[in-house]
Amino acid sequence: MLGNFSYVNPTKLYFGKDALSFLPGELARYGKHVALVYGGGSIKRNGIYDQVMNILKKAGKEVTEISGVMSNPTADKLKEGVQIARKANVDFILAVGGGSCCDYAKALSVSVHYDGDPWDKHFLKMEEPDCEIVPVGCVLTMVGTGSEMNAGSVITNHEQKLKIGHVFGEEVMPRFSILNPEFTMTVPQYQMISGIYDMFNHICEQYFSGDDDNSSDYLAEGLMRSVIHSSRIAVKDPKNYEARSNLMWDATWALNTLIGKGKTQDWMVHMLGQAAGAITNAAHGMTLAAVSLPYYRHILPYGLPKFRRFAVNVWNVQTEGKTDEEIAREGLSAMESWMKELGLVMNLTDLGATEEMIPDIVKATIILNGGYKTLTTEEVEEILKESL
Repeated sequence: MLGNFSYVNPTKLYFGKDALSFLPGELARYGKHVALVYGGGSIKRNGIYDQVMNILKKAGKEVTEISGVMSNPTADKLKEGVQIARKANVDFILAVGGGSCCDYAKALSVSVHYDGDPWDKHFLKMEEPDCEIVPVGCVLTMVGTGSEMNAGSVITNHEQKLKIGHVFGEEVMPRFSILNPEFTMTVPQYQMISGIYDMFNHICEQYFSGDDDNSSDYLAEGLMRSVIHSSRIAVKDPKNYEARSNLMWDATWALNTLIGKGKTQDWMVHMLGQAAGAITNAAHGMTLAAVSLPYYRHILPYGLPKFRRFAVNVWNVQTEGKTDEEIAREGLSAMESWMKELGLVMNLTDLGATEEMIPDIVKATIILNGGYKTLTTEEVEEILKESL
């Protein structure tokens, strides 16, 4: 393990079919005024809303609802929520939904008591909160982002054509998250497979960096094999509890910072995908699927040993009579076959992107260091064109 680091994760998890039964005990720790954050209403159709509301009422909470949180939460929606939360003088924010609701709740938590523009402060200037932070809890209904156990929040500004993520400090992480795999079983297939690729790519972003013998990479390989195995079962049998529970647990550990410790990290697929999402408003996991293979094939020569290891340890590629590059490329081909097997969207064109949009996507792409190669603007454009 290279470098020096500290590790703490203050989020308490309740996992399993009875996880929601622990919500009353957690609610007792917080104030009377609760902001209930949720999306388009699916939790009302599947009964989760009624279950949560009954618990809140029995706990004596005054509930203010902030509904309509979209799959790519916007800066305008954040401002709207701030005004609602301030008027209700909320003491606690409970997000019930997928990663977008959790992301939104965290952005809201650092914005309620901030007098300025939260988009400008936290997402453009990347400044840390310097005001009171409203505590957050999550009841997860869709898996993929890992937002239930990290401090990340991604917000989109359509006017500025930007989609930006901010990883806050541990004080912004959810105080608790409730993970019942059965709650994820009503999610449409498209959203399920989008979430599966999101979690898989989170692991890849941390894995494809560095060349030392790092314990974190062994953990990452195990998680990737688990995602591959369980995803194949879940796609064929979405009600399979074991597969769905494994995927829920995989998603959490894919991005709760553990497997990134002691490593540099490469988040360029997310930068490319988020930029495409800012322009097209497509599902996050699908934008990642569309850009990832062109990106990985582009950087493969610069990180050949790790891509070879990925092929052998994750995809069981046989090595006899092959060069290292042949082995590595066969690994990416195996990954591509799995992605198609799941039914992922494999290009930006099918997500609504056109060649005329490429300049805007390039402009919205933040170029990061940490990977095997730092891209030039010209390379970003080339990769995006290959993704069409």
